[in-house]
Amino acid sequence: MKTDMTRRSALTGLAALGAAGMAATGSRASSLATGLGRGGAPIAPEYLGWDERAGEYTLPDLPYAYDALSDVIDEQTMRIHHDKHHAGYVKGANTALKNLESIRLNSGDASTLEHWQRELSFNMGGHINHTLFWKGMKPTSEGGGGQPSGNLINMINRDFGSFSNFSDHFTSAATTVEGSGWGWLVYEPIAGRLMVLQMHNQHQMLFAGAIPLLGVDVWEHAYYLKYQNNRGEYVKAFMQVVDWDEISRRLEAARG
Repeated sequence: MKTDMTRRSALTGLAALGAAGMAATGSRASSLATGLGRGGAPIAPEYLGWDERAGEYTLPDLPYAYDALSDVIDEQTMRIHHDKHHAGYVKGANTALKNLESIRLNSGDASTLEHWQRELSFNMGGHINHTLFWKGMKPTSEGGGGQPSGNLINMINRDFGSFSNFSDHFTSAATTVEGSGWGWLVYEPIAGRLMVLQMHNQHQMLFAGAIPLLGVDVWEHAYYLKYQNNRGEYVKAFMQVVDWDEISRRLEAARG
């Protein structure tokens, strides 16, 4: 019962953020690569590293080697980013969930509810954002970069005028995020349109219902070792490793 309550709380966080992600390695990555979410989520929530027995999230492995994207993101940055920063969000999300459960069971301090709700939003956002980020890239040698095809490119052309217009809009939005945050391509399901958004921190300014498709992390820890303060160069380089097949799968899942 306790595990079920914790999991329901976790999935409530997922629904509020409108996203889910996955990351895996080896044969597991291959078997999960075509898994799609339900109810508009881009990837099924159980791929976020949920440990049913422990009743908490675990850090999923990267879907490729640490040096696989080294032309764009160096190995040291990948190790620090995944093993330290992403791991920190997983730990923070678990801590928030445990404290919220204690409050519900009347064994925690109810006056801290708002604090732990903020902590859940921030850390669960960080966990989801990063799982989508890792899985949204692949090496250029395996087809990363270039342009999408099918429904995705048709919708990009419809909603932005051209892929070039979209690329300029996306890279400019990501580059000009004030402080730390993300650039996102999202699907807005009511009108059925694509939009580019800026996100501050790990959770702010992504409106309810927006379904994240493609995100680029523009916190300094994502790029500073290789690019120093040249965020724009990093964002442009990121476009060379986008896995457009994966982004297309997310779009089709979001469209239902």
